[in-house]
Amino acid sequence: MNPPVFTTLTLSLADHVAEVRLNRPDRSNAMNEAMWQEIRQAFDWIDATPAARVAILAGEGRNFCAGIDLAMLAGVQQRIADPDGARSREALRRLILDLQDCLSSLERCRKPVLAAIQGACVGGALDLVTCCDMRYVAPDAIFSIKEIDIGMVADVGTLQRLPRLIGDGMARELAYTGRHVDAEEAVRLGLANRIFGSPEALTAGVREIALAIAGKSPLATRGLKEVMNYSRDHSVADGLNYVATWNAAMLLSADLGECLAAQREKRAANFAD
Repeated sequence: MNPPVFTTLTLSLADHVAEVRLNRPDRSNAMNEAMWQEIRQAFDWIDATPAARVAILAGEGRNFCAGIDLAMLAGVQQRIADPDGARSREALRRLILDLQDCLSSLERCRKPVLAAIQGACVGGALDLVTCCDMRYVAPDAIFSIKEIDIGMVADVGTLQRLPRLIGDGMARELAYTGRHVDAEEAVRLGLANRIFGSPEALTAGVREIALAIAGKSPLATRGLKEVMNYSRDHSVADGLNYVATWNAAMLLSADLGECLAAQREKRAANFAD
């Protein structure tokens, strides 16, 4: 199945690795209305495509993403206009929920998503990468919760997901101040997994990690994401009960047999998608 064609991003698939690249470099990949929708479409496609075992999210040009396109933000009032104030506010709520869902598509996608981040990753872009499984950075990466500087509360995921990555106190500091976090601090805080020495090394290094994941059992990898996401949002007891039920259904699989045979025969495992 060929990947769909988009207007604001590119999607490719090779060696079981899907790559989504935000593609508005002249606007620092600012997220216009089309991009929000196409992000969801892209990750829904990756989720539904068996040959895609892992995904990389990256940005064209100097910056990963400058967040929401301010032209889109400026047009919100016109989009939700209604003579009845209550209906107008209901429309705004539904718009926010839809934007949240566009980004949650990365978390909902059963395949691991690795973000490769260079330059600016601010505002809505930070909401976006907190939905990813892992985040890797070039030395020039900069993160910021910029919403406070335009007088609004971040509302599409950062305030809910970032505290689970870096702790409540630091997340509050970044939300209240809007200050920049550089690549080294991002790694110290746990926001980023690793720094690569250059944007080129970032691209190569993240692809190497993605290929390593793609070589593992696809069924087990999908199960890992499902169980780890569930366990993050529930108690330890709930998580243990959930994984027991999951493995009762999934443990005795063809992938398990293939892993054991490959180890016994000293060869690489070969899995069905």
